[in-house]
Amino acid sequence: MTLTIKNEALLPGLNLIGGVWREGSDGGRFPVVDPATDEVFATVPESSADDARAAVDAAAAAFPAWRATPAKERARIIRVWNDLILTHLDDLAKLISREQGKPLAEAKGEIQYAASYVQWFAEEATRADGEVIPSPAQGRRMFALREPVGVIAAITPWNFPAAMITRKIAPALAVGCTVVCKPASDTPLTSLALVKLAEQAGVPPGVLNIVTTPRRRVSEVVDVWLDDARVRKFTFTGSTPIGKELASRSAATLKKLSLELGGNAPFIVFEDADIDAAVDGLMASKFRNGGQTCVCPNRIFVHARVHDAFVDKLAARVGALVIGPASHPASQIGPMINARAVEKIDRHVQDAVQRGARIVTGGHRVASAQCASPNYYAPTVLVNVTADMACSREETFGPVAPITSFTSEDEVLEAANATPFGLAAYFYSNDVRRIWRVADALESGIVGINEGALAAEAAPFGGVKESGYGREGSRHGLQEYMHIKYVCQGGLG
Repeated sequence: MTLTIKNEALLPGLNLIGGVWREGSDGGRFPVVDPATDEVFATVPESSADDARAAVDAAAAAFPAWRATPAKERARIIRVWNDLILTHLDDLAKLISREQGKPLAEAKGEIQYAASYVQWFAEEATRADGEVIPSPAQGRRMFALREPVGVIAAITPWNFPAAMITRKIAPALAVGCTVVCKPASDTPLTSLALVKLAEQAGVPPGVLNIVTTPRRRVSEVVDVWLDDARVRKFTFTGSTPIGKELASRSAATLKKLSLELGGNAPFIVFEDADIDAAVDGLMASKFRNGGQTCVCPNRIFVHARVHDAFVDKLAARVGALVIGPASHPASQIGPMINARAVEKIDRHVQDAVQRGARIVTGGHRVASAQCASPNYYAPTVLVNVTADMACSREETFGPVAPITSFTSEDEVLEAANATPFGLAAYFYSNDVRRIWRVADALESGIVGINEGALAAEAAPFGGVKESGYGREGSRHGLQEYMHIKYVCQGGLG
């Protein structure tokens, strides 16, 4: 199977600024690499501070007219964007698989997931209403109006290059904000294609702008947006250290922030759980995208009474996963994004083994005629994992399931919360009293109870503690792009 794009118009290979597709001001370009082969298959502009500034100029100039566009008309344009995304589902999925590496079936699922946010926020555009406040005095009317914050800057990650950009841009457009965007350096093509479709849907010039740049020049672009007071909000998905830097730098102009940062998700299996369901849930949540998701279980706690049965069932499932490039129809685990990712995964596994963990299955790099790049790692199950191991303290971001045995509810809750992060948490139990105790006790922005697939366009997605703040998706995600204006009219008595 080849990953050939039928509609070449989806590959503009340029920045979009003020409605014009153009090269970066420096004229340079940088490569996009297929992680399945380590081969360069495209190039995109190497943007500079001048390009970042031009994007803000365009977004600021377009804001008054877009803000004044009736919500019903904004909703219509966003619905057309949704329709175009679904029409080009196959091509967009191939783009994701080619530049990010995930199997094609998963890539198609991501496009459908990305479109669900576009459809949701198209519908919500006409519901971004305010409220009438009962007045404490005669002759007055009091209102709380919701208004778009202005120009927003969106910085998206490489692991979900379609879903993360729609989850940020769709609500911004829905309420009347204009956008400047920088996609991840590893996966810019999917984002450019989605912006191309938004343009075709009727998003006016300057309302949506996108610039690409390599990792070494990211700060040059982002610094312009951080320093520009016209940019009123940053939305970022990525690492906690970078999120902290954005928060610090945004203080000078008091920008609004939505930060979806690192995770270290616990997955707890209690002795009363349905073991088969728990294994199913872990397979869905841990090995999606090869373990390269921010809500992947990173620490797996299994009660001693069911530990061995759970491990046996899990190892059989994990050992049967098919490893290979997205171009192979049977592939279930694709390459990691790059060699650096594999090095981190292998370091975590080797550290665990040296500290007393045992490999049940996997635990090695994969090299074969089919897996031709150094970016493949075998799905792995570890047991006898302890809290001092790197895989317990750091986010592995790979197909490694480290398992720790526990004996009491209090013990496992203390261990689950013993992290500075609080994005997602999962647990399996059939005791209704325990379910509510544990759900209340977990320090996490998202909790899955007997469920491994959490994300949905209608649900608020985000974390607590050092996993960030703000929410994406749902009506709460819409409100992140608005501020409240209180209006009081007197003299009516």
